[in-house]
This record gives sequence, structure tokens and C-alpha cells, in this order.
Amino acid sequence: MHDIWIEKYRPIKLDDIVGQESIVERLKAYAKTKNVPHLIFAGPAGTGKTTSAIARAREVFGGEFWKQNFHELNASDERGIGIIRGKIKDFARTAPIGKTSFKIIFLDEADSLTTDAQAALRRTIERYTHNCRFILSVNYSSKIIEPIQSRCAVFRFKPIKAEDIKKYMRMIASKEKLEITPDGLETLIFIARGDMRKAINVLQVGASLNKKITAELLHETSSTARPEDVKTLINTALGGNFMAARNQLYDLLIKYGLSGEDIIRQMHRIIFDLTIPDENKVQLIEKTGETEFRLVEGSNEHIQLESLLAQFVLMGKKLQ
Repeated sequence: MHDIWIEKYRPIKLDDIVGQESIVERLKAYAKTKNVPHLIFAGPAGTGKTTSAIARAREVFGGEFWKQNFHELNASDERGIGIIRGKIKDFARTAPIGKTSFKIIFLDEADSLTTDAQAALRRTIERYTHNCRFILSVNYSSKIIEPIQSRCAVFRFKPIKAEDIKKYMRMIASKEKLEITPDGLETLIFIARGDMRKAINVLQVGASLNKKITAELLHETSSTARPEDVKTLINTALGGNFMAARNQLYDLLIKYGLSGEDIIRQMHRIIFDLTIPDENKVQLIEKTGETEFRLVEGSNEHIQLESLLAQFVLMGKKLQ
């Protein structure tokens, strides 16, 4: 959510956070007291974790000194113990600026820190609590060691609801003088899957090419195949026509510039919508997961995708 269109119209505030009402209310309560415990923001990408940290700092420190009292680091850039003993410790030991009694260190992607770095961070949090608060942003809170979790209040962010994303997309479209067609809006929801940042970025790329945002435009600019095309591919394979399914597969790979993993993910989503018995869906999901694992391990994607289509063909013969 921390994108150019958000900063363009006004400074980020807690009220700008979309789809996380309970978290916003808790953060507002902390902002009123001008104090806050150490926090862990956990949840999927694009759900407002970074935006919440920045908005919270702005409302606590005010517009004049918030940047001086707020230090943001991305732990995925520097994952070792050196970042804890260096940058973080140096910032934590200095006094806050202005009338506030503490500063904030925001550590993005903190779950990528090594175990040794987290152990050093635990000691730093303990030592500098009197003048510094830590906000850790993670995708998986379970990757943070227990001593740190016990020192923090955990806020769990959930994927943004479709209606909230639609409302925000309409607001952006109105301000940017864009026209989003109904199928274009549904495509944005399909592509984003609860990720507001992804929805905004896909819309922004589409808007750079055309002021009218359609489903076809979004599929082309986001390298996402149309669900109808993927469903046709699967039904062709289940119908027993392997060569036709193979040709459709390569048409998708060439037309949309997809990788093997992209195809697998979209096939996985479509399987649940097929009109076949649940027992057969389970078997198809198993084969799809096995193929995805092989691709991640470095197997040839063309051979693996053709192998998966062959499995679909064999399954289709059992259904006939």
C-alpha cells in the first residue's frame, strides 16, 4: 500500500489503512497515549504493515520531527548480526528529538534475520526500551524467536477484502481520471488476491498505456493468463486431447510471457472450479503440487508441465 498514488494526495494517516479496522483502532488508542509497546506486524504482503508503521509514527511524533525519530531498515538487505550491532544499535542509543520520550525503529522483513541476529536484537530491545520502540514487520511471526515475540504485541494483518480493494481502486480511478470497466475491476481482484499494493501497481501499469482499464489490458500488462484460457487448457487435457492441450499451454507461455510456476499457480486455482468429483480434484492437486515442487528444485519447466498435462489426460480417461 505504500505507493506513489497514496503519497500523492495527502500524507499517510491511520485512517488511510484499508481493510484492517480492528488494528487501526488499537493503533489509534496507542497514538492518543503518545506511547506504544514493541510491536510485531505479521501478515501477507500488501496488507498495510509498512503503511501502518509510518502512519503510526507520523501521528505520534507529529509532522515536524517524525522522520528524525523514525528509522526504517529492511532486514532482507542485511540479514546478519552486523546490522544489529551497527546501524540499529547506533540509532537506538541516541536521544529522541522533540518532546517525545522515545524513537521508533521499523525493521521490515524481520523474519529474514538470522537466528544470531535475532538473539542480538533481543538484547538490544531489552537494553534500549527506555528511549526506543521496535516495530518488526514479518510475513510469518513463527520465524521470530520466542524471546522477541514475548516482548512484543503481535498485530495480525489479513488479506484485504475484495470490496475494500474495489472501493480503493474506484477512488484512485476517480482522482486519476481513469475508466475501469466492470470486468477490469474483477480482474484486478483476481490478480491481487488480497494484496492492495499489487492491485495498485497493476492498475498503475495499465493506466500508463490506456486511460480505459479493461480485463484484456490488465492480463497483458501483468503477465497473468485469463482464467478462461487456463480452464480451457485443463478441460482439453481432461478430455483426452494431449497434443491440443500442449499447444494451448505453449500459446499461454508465449502470449503472456508466463513462467512454469505462474502456470502452475493459475492451474491450481482453477482446479477447484472444475465440475468433477472432489476425489479427482484431490488427485489433481496432488499432481500439481508435485510438479510445482520439481520446478522449484530446478527441473525443466517444459518437461514438467507436459508431464502434468499427461497426468490430467490419464485422469480424464478415468472420468469417462
